[in-house]
Amino acid sequence: MKRKNLAILTTTMAALAMFLTACSGGGSSTSDAKTQTWSRMESDIIASMDSSVVTDMISAQALTDTTDGLYRYSGSKLNPAMATEVVKPTKDGTVYTFKIRDAKWSNGDKVTANDFEFAWKRTVDPATKAEYAYLYSGMVNADDIMAGKKDPDTLGVKAVDDQTLEVTLEHPIPYFETMLAHSAYFPQNQKVVEKYGKKYGTQAKYVVGNGPFKLTGWNGTNNTWTEVRSKSYWNAKNVKLDSIKVQVVKDSSTALSLFQSGKLDDATLAGDSAAQSTNDPAFKALKQQRMYYIEFNEEKLPEFKNEKLRQAISMAINRKELVKQVIADGSIAATSFVPEGLSKNPETGADFTEDIKETAKCVTYDKAEAKKLWAEGLKEVGKTEVTFELLGDDTEGSKKYSEYIQSQLQENLPGLKVELASVPFKTRIARAHSKDFEVVCSTWTGDFPDPITFLDLMTTGNSYNNGSWSNAEFDKLIKESKTTNATDEVKRWANLVDATETLNKTQGIVPVYQGVQAHLVNKKIQNLKYSPAGNYDFVNAYLK
Repeated sequence: MKRKNLAILTTTMAALAMFLTACSGGGSSTSDAKTQTWSRMESDIIASMDSSVVTDMISAQALTDTTDGLYRYSGSKLNPAMATEVVKPTKDGTVYTFKIRDAKWSNGDKVTANDFEFAWKRTVDPATKAEYAYLYSGMVNADDIMAGKKDPDTLGVKAVDDQTLEVTLEHPIPYFETMLAHSAYFPQNQKVVEKYGKKYGTQAKYVVGNGPFKLTGWNGTNNTWTEVRSKSYWNAKNVKLDSIKVQVVKDSSTALSLFQSGKLDDATLAGDSAAQSTNDPAFKALKQQRMYYIEFNEEKLPEFKNEKLRQAISMAINRKELVKQVIADGSIAATSFVPEGLSKNPETGADFTEDIKETAKCVTYDKAEAKKLWAEGLKEVGKTEVTFELLGDDTEGSKKYSEYIQSQLQENLPGLKVELASVPFKTRIARAHSKDFEVVCSTWTGDFPDPITFLDLMTTGNSYNNGSWSNAEFDKLIKESKTTNATDEVKRWANLVDATETLNKTQGIVPVYQGVQAHLVNKKIQNLKYSPAGNYDFVNAYLK
């Protein structure tokens, strides 16, 4: 998961947009309504088209455009893709039986249930070194296979016949169906994989797809490529775009210039370029499943085992001022560790964050209360002052973020001195996971649209609980959501809400803000949707 997040976060300016309909464009655009050609950007090149090893959002977007898994997101709705319908599990929520629709790969081969069985077993095989293999945890024998204790052939997936795929879980996984739209669960044409061997997925000519578009012009290292409409796609009648042209643009000011001159229809912005464009009618601040938060190393700084000191830190930060004046790209002040727009209450349809009410004050700026809690906490731990090092990234934006946190804490909490350490991203990740820090600015991006993808991190002993925070009530609630109430969506929801309230109340970590993607998008595009899984869905999109 460490490398996965590194890949996602270093390419986080790449994949994005929610349901986009009316927004203005720049100059004379390259988009062409007659030929239905759309021009967009990525921040870097495609790393791989092998769905077993892809970890970055750029490659995942290309895979989503060219490959169909069992399900596909259209906005927030999960629709059947290679599966003929969204199925309900049997045998107490542990067995899924999928009927595979009549479809073809881009080379003319028939898509079969074996394409899924082969791909999934290949992904969990330790020899493949798939960083997303952990998403299979909970499927029969998956954990033992990944640990090298059992053969990949024992994984709980079986092609009963060409059109029937049976999947068996060790226990119910309430969010299992949401993961089936993830590229790690995509099918692979066994004949093609074995034919190309190590070359598979390294260039357009060494891969086949079964999705709405075919990848062309990608030689593995080039900065431009094109996706053309696939006539053999099972749902081709609803693919309106003839082609999507993609180019790598690494500089935000260049992206802005290209959009304004009409050479890009969709530009991703950051920093000053984003801040300067917020009043443009084409500007879109798009929510991401990415949270920025602060962790305390309770092993190195035992005083931060004190709940009041952690609460004081949280309430001393003016999050609204931070996102408006420092981040300045439309980012959202956090109200909990779970981001907005991730999931909805199964009974009321309310966003998860709307149900977090009792502890909202714990993540609300209150200078007077922060000072009071800080003084009480210091007295309880027998100290009059505290000094700690705040570890963060060395990018311009990250430095501004760290400096703001430093100024807020030192201004509002008497007796606190904050020293800054700005290091390269990889170094910060390594130090955080080896617990070589005192306080660290951390980031997490969700793997699938369910609160557990965030909350699970903070359970006792989780390898990504870098600060070693531990709370018995929190652990109990998370366990109940996975066991006792796993198949009762209402009770499970209550477990997750209560767990979040517990995390908020104690400030085991300090949620700071939710990241967004700042975009300028040409108004010609219609029905372009962005999934909670973090990808565009170009099916049904068209140019006016």
